[in-house]
Amino acid sequence: MWGCSNSQKDTGIPAIVYYGGDILTMVGDDPSYVEALVVKDGIITFAGNSDDAMKAAGTGHQMVNLEGKTLIPGFIDGHAHFANFSVQAIGALLLPSPDADVDNIPTLIEKLKAWNTPENRALTGWIFGTGFDDSVLEEKRFPTKHDLDRVTTEFPIMIMHISGHFAVVNSKGLELLGINADSKDPEGGIIRREPNSQEPNGVLEELAAIPHMLKAMSPKTPEASQKFFDAGQDMALSFGYTTAQEGRAMENHEMLAKMAEENKLKLDVVSYIDYLYVDRYMGSKWNSKSYLNHYRIGGMKVTLDGSPQGRTAWRTEPYLIPPDGADKDYAGYPAIPSDSVLSEYYRKALENNWQTITHTNGDAAVDQMIRTLNPLFEEYGNEDRRFVMIHGQYVRFDQLDELAKMKIIASLFPLHTFYWGDWHKQLIGDSLGNRISPTRTALNKGLNITIHTDAPVALPNLMRVVWTAVSRVSRSGDIIGEEERLSPYEALQAITSWSAYQHFEENTKGTLEKGKLADLVILDKNPLKVEVADIKDIRVMETIKEGETVFKKME
Repeated sequence: MWGCSNSQKDTGIPAIVYYGGDILTMVGDDPSYVEALVVKDGIITFAGNSDDAMKAAGTGHQMVNLEGKTLIPGFIDGHAHFANFSVQAIGALLLPSPDADVDNIPTLIEKLKAWNTPENRALTGWIFGTGFDDSVLEEKRFPTKHDLDRVTTEFPIMIMHISGHFAVVNSKGLELLGINADSKDPEGGIIRREPNSQEPNGVLEELAAIPHMLKAMSPKTPEASQKFFDAGQDMALSFGYTTAQEGRAMENHEMLAKMAEENKLKLDVVSYIDYLYVDRYMGSKWNSKSYLNHYRIGGMKVTLDGSPQGRTAWRTEPYLIPPDGADKDYAGYPAIPSDSVLSEYYRKALENNWQTITHTNGDAAVDQMIRTLNPLFEEYGNEDRRFVMIHGQYVRFDQLDELAKMKIIASLFPLHTFYWGDWHKQLIGDSLGNRISPTRTALNKGLNITIHTDAPVALPNLMRVVWTAVSRVSRSGDIIGEEERLSPYEALQAITSWSAYQHFEENTKGTLEKGKLADLVILDKNPLKVEVADIKDIRVMETIKEGETVFKKME
């Protein structure tokens, strides 16, 4: 059993009755509503008509009039990086329009200059920001150390690409990290260089970047750590999260465990430990089917390639527009080049019964996952393991057939259709570009699916994810694969009941039914009753975790 038991003792606290709005239960494959919902001691004790709700609530109950708003199950993101929400909440926000306004490099520089204060630098020792997007910047290029040196050469700067797979560092930052002309590219990563030189230009890719991000964006003091945590958690709650995923936990697992020990988590957080850290953390008490103070380890995370919009996703065919300095046959590259090495990590997971989620964006990476897992599934069996393919932007349809046979869940990322749909079509052509995040085809082929934000790649706004899954409209107004659209109800299932199943929590979460946790979200409008274009603007008015309000929007 996950979360609280549905056989909790009566605390004597009066029941709460919700009524007066659309109460969408998410039970079944078609929308169903009830007149009233009764919550007692953090559990849903009744869902049905108003008269019976009054009887079920007992004496002294509290009435909550929804006043026409919509009540649905709390949101469960199919994949995100909860421990890094704080970086987005606190650092310089470098996202382009419409989420912020960094649409060119001069604006990026000004944002960093404004953020460069002694108080901010004291948080980590670095000036840092997140979310720049070279595919949208007017200059159509990455910033370099030369651009960041215009902010300061006295203090180190690191900015994270919107994909989370690249960083750019100024000259002072390169010096502190010990990266210079003599530095070799790490396996699974690239240090970009100046033209006709070995001198780093400040851009770091994949495993040349990710370990250093932890250094530059980790708080230095307990006070800073608490500030980071509070900002990230508050952001999640404001977007309706009642269960969040830390989708690549490294040392930040220790911070989450500490916050759980101190009983500071207001929502459930399930972590998947990076494959390089499993020996360090998977033996801990946190590796459990049950939450302890709202925290648990759910399994292992494996990363097989990089970012499609950043052109480090590993494909079987070349990109039509290779990155600067790459040859015309460039098709991205693997994060774990050796199948035998990958196989041993998967074997360890199967031997220990760890659920495993695998980052694959390019079809070559999906091929690698399939060919390494298939023989291991034959050896160890695959009954109810619920392994997950994360992202799958360029997954081929024949691969979806194989994944269905393997009972692998597909957690897809349809936000790409809006943010980068136009760019994908330039990179891989119109036909393949229209197939990114193939949600409808995956469903039709029998896969269980979820959808996700991958925050802080994007803001943790699940209503925007729902909108993109339903509309598939790009920045330019193009429709990116109309045939891959989900219905609004299916998109809601993919962040509630289907996502609960992905996390082995379908018995306690994901629908509004008697005996389940009272994890609830109140929306200002019903996503099933507005125009598709308006779904993205629906606001979370209140977030309720196990019967307790943890966020309420000031009206």
